[in-house]
Parts: sequence; structure tokens; C-alpha cells
Amino acid sequence: MVTSTWKRYVYPCWKPTLDNEGENSSSRGGDPGGSVDGLWWYKDLGHHVNGEFSMAVIQANNILEDQSQLESGSMSLIEAGPQGTFVGIYDGHAGAEAARFINGRLFENVKKFTSEDQVMSADVISKAYLATEEEFLSLVRNQWQTRPQIASVGSCCLVGIICSGMLYIANAGDSRAVLGKRERALKEVKAVQLSSEHNASLESVREELRSLHPDDPNVVVLKHKVWRVKGIIQVSRSIGDAYLKRAEFNREPLLPKFRFPGTFQKPILLAEPSIFVQKLLPEDQFLIFASDGLWEHLSNQEAVDIVSSCEHHGIARKLIKAALQEAAKKREMRYADLKRIDRGVRRHFHDDITVIVLFLDSHLISRSSFRAPVVSIKGGGGP
Repeated sequence: MVTSTWKRYVYPCWKPTLDNEGENSSSRGGDPGGSVDGLWWYKDLGHHVNGEFSMAVIQANNILEDQSQLESGSMSLIEAGPQGTFVGIYDGHAGAEAARFINGRLFENVKKFTSEDQVMSADVISKAYLATEEEFLSLVRNQWQTRPQIASVGSCCLVGIICSGMLYIANAGDSRAVLGKRERALKEVKAVQLSSEHNASLESVREELRSLHPDDPNVVVLKHKVWRVKGIIQVSRSIGDAYLKRAEFNREPLLPKFRFPGTFQKPILLAEPSIFVQKLLPEDQFLIFASDGLWEHLSNQEAVDIVSSCEHHGIARKLIKAALQEAAKKREMRYADLKRIDRGVRRHFHDDITVIVLFLDSHLISRSSFRAPVVSIKGGGGP
């Protein structure tokens, strides 16, 4: 059935432009590095080892806390190592430092451990997460005396890797990866969520926290009708958030809103990701990776319907625009009025939103020895 919501999103796909958004954009580092237009950053279409991709970011905070990257080519430090595509979505909170750090270190750690093990695996990815976590906590410790607020900065971390015909999805936090899978019998593309989310709003996450911390009755608290870890933060897994990982940072001069009474012996938040692995099949059409700012306004199936019904070029921006239209509707305002609101104030209407869409070419995926040009791009144009 074609819903009115679906029509509202899909019909604009047949227009040649995005309401002129981006037509007068300036380019940061040329087209290979994406384009900037006001609060937008985007790379409308590019090629990775296994197909095409589209990326986009819209800023809402005073400082962009979402970071992202796409790396395509070698997945190890060894030239003869496996080829593939790496996608990372890093949704920062309390600042951008952790997300930026991950953007510079996580993929390097993946390549390091792939080289050591000589193969891509879930264990390689897990070790890369934990190594990146330890590196960031060391940075926090080194800067604690001069920049104590860095102990409160953290980031969700969603990674997708396609390598040797296999798909790896790793997640710590509440970003999400969704597969668009063609159902031949029904002649439609079905949304399949591949990532596990770690948010205290989910009862399963609250149960996990209580089982890990049986002696702490306040490990998860309902505050202003929202479940929060220690009454402070919603996510239960992240990289960073040192004040919830090491008791030495749960004290002055950290701001009072991040401190809580008592101490703890083991980390309250985990950095270890949930990892999903599956072989890619010809009916697997595309993957949508996005920070929770998108999923707050679009369901998995709505997002998949948009991607499956539109051309590849600019599809990441179209997804974000659909989410912004919903955000405006919820506040009983026009999208045109929302577009005029500047960063900072924008955060009252929607979060920073990052989207990466990977289109999957089954012929390229099956060519495990294929050597395509190296692609390395950071969403938002960051270093």
C-alpha cells in the first residue's frame, strides 16, 4: 500500500534538484572532498570498491558533533591485504572531541589489527574499538588538569565494513544501520535493521545495565520521563565518556551535572560494540547508515522506500530533507521556515544528522581480488 507519508517523500525524487539546495555551494577540497552549503555538507555521488555511495550532513548544534568517514580500498597496512569498504558514523555528545578522535583513529586501528590477523573479522573490529577507546582515555588523562571537561565528552560509534563478500556491522550507541533487501515474491524492497542499539529507553538495555551492576540500584534512573544511565546519559555504550568509565574522573573540576555520588570499580558504560556478520547476497540492494537524528523522524521502512524509489545521486540529502520536513511538521511549521533557523537554535528542532547510503553491486562484491581506486572522505570536511 502506498501511504500518504511515502508519497510525500518519494514524489519529490523525480524533480531534478533539491529545491536548489546546494546549487550555489562552495567546495571544500574539491568535489572529491564533498561540498558545503550553509549548514549542509554533502557528497552526492561517489564510487567505492563495491558500488556507489552518497553522503550528507546537516548541522544543528553550535559545533557539529557528528563526524563520519568512508574509506574504500585496502583494509590492512599490507598492500596485498583484503580490499573493501569501511563506513563510520560517529555521533558525539557533550562536545565533538571524541567523534573527531574516532574519525582519525578507528579505521587506522582496523587496518592495524587486520594486518596482524591477516584477515578481517569481528574480533579485529572489536579490538579496534577497544584500542581507540584506550587511546582516547589516555588523551583525557593527559589533558585532565588543563581541560577537565574533556572527561565528559563521548561518542556513539557505528561501523560497517564490506570485505571478501562479507558484511560486518558494529555498533556502540544508538546510531543505526538498515539494509534494503529486495523481496522478489512481493516485488518490493524490505527494510532490515542490522544494528543493535544501546539506549536506556529500551528495556533490554536497562536489564543489561542492572545485571552488570547488581550492587548499584541507581545505575539506570527514570528522570523527567526519560530513562538515563546514572540519571545523566541515555546511551549505555560509547567511546569516551571517561567520567563513566574511570572513577578518577568522577570528581571536581568536572562540571557538577556530570558528577554523581559514590564511586565504581568497573566501567558503567561499555566501549565494546555489538557486532553482526552476514554474507552479502544478490538481493541486498543498499545499506543506510545514519545517526539517530534521522531515525527520530523516519522509520526504517520509510527510509528504505525513499532510497529504493529515487535515483542514487543526492539520495543522502533527500533522506535528511525528509527527516527535516517531519521535524518541521511536528512543530507545526513549514520546512521553508525551519531552513532559515541558524545552528544552535536549530538544536531545539532537530539534532545533527549524518547519512551514508552504500549501494551494493553484487558483481563487484564477488570480485574479491578487484583493485579499485582508493577513496577516503570525511563527512563534514573535517581533517
